[in-house]
Amino acid sequence: MKIALYARQVAPEHFPFVRELMKELGRYKCQLFIYQPFLHRIKSLGSDIPENTPFNSGSEIRGQVDFLFSLGGDGTILDTLTLVQDSGIPVLGINIGRLGFLTSIGTEDIGSALEALVKGHFSLDKRRLLRLESNRNLFGGINYALNELTIHKKDSSSMIIINTYLNGEYLNSYWADGLIISTPTGSTGYSLSCGGPIVAPYSGNFVITPIAPHNLNVSPIVVSDQNVISLEVEGRSQYFLASLDSRSVTIDSAISLAVRREDFTMNLVRLGNTNFLDTLRKKLNWGLDTRN
Repeated sequence: MKIALYARQVAPEHFPFVRELMKELGRYKCQLFIYQPFLHRIKSLGSDIPENTPFNSGSEIRGQVDFLFSLGGDGTILDTLTLVQDSGIPVLGINIGRLGFLTSIGTEDIGSALEALVKGHFSLDKRRLLRLESNRNLFGGINYALNELTIHKKDSSSMIIINTYLNGEYLNSYWADGLIISTPTGSTGYSLSCGGPIVAPYSGNFVITPIAPHNLNVSPIVVSDQNVISLEVEGRSQYFLASLDSRSVTIDSAISLAVRREDFTMNLVRLGNTNFLDTLRKKLNWGLDTRN
């Protein structure tokens, strides 16, 4: 197998796991492509690192690898989208972070996970993405997200106004600290912490969730992802913040924004019998009740 390894940072306490991972990958004769900053960080492992090829961008692994392993938490998986882009490279999340809602295996499962990959005992979660379109090149062409688009106030404590339209028809003017448009995958992230609903991964929806709205009778709303959601932002401050997952840029009120469903999906590797409902119960304690 040809495997790319990506991590943001690896703390010293995780080095024993990284050493074990390298040992297992060597045992299966895997050809490795290791993200350059990650490789630099783990050089102290010395001879435990199998022969590898460093990479710094997605173009260097496109068409070259069978899987990309993401070592970290959910934020690390969001980073990998900018690497795999529309290549279809399956991403396996290995949780060395905290919650790890999207990361499918723990550090203790790496041996069985590699065996399953070799034998083809896995499935792919094809997660839908959202696409941001604007009259400016805001994100260098990587203008899509797995979780959400967020519009947020930046330089002032004053609320902002986000005028929102569905397919050109007026929906609402949100007087709030900001607005989140999330995919079903993102419904368990920032949107959920702002009072948004949990949406099953394949439901084909967007969730529009205001952040600290001034009008308390304004609730999150679920709409079909067949809609095009247009946004116009205004406020006392000249500048606002637009974020796609963990990437942010500064915008002003002269910019036009529209959100639609992206044409391609992100492939997340799923092993064993784990599923979305199991993850809800185990990692979010969803439905936890002493009577159960």
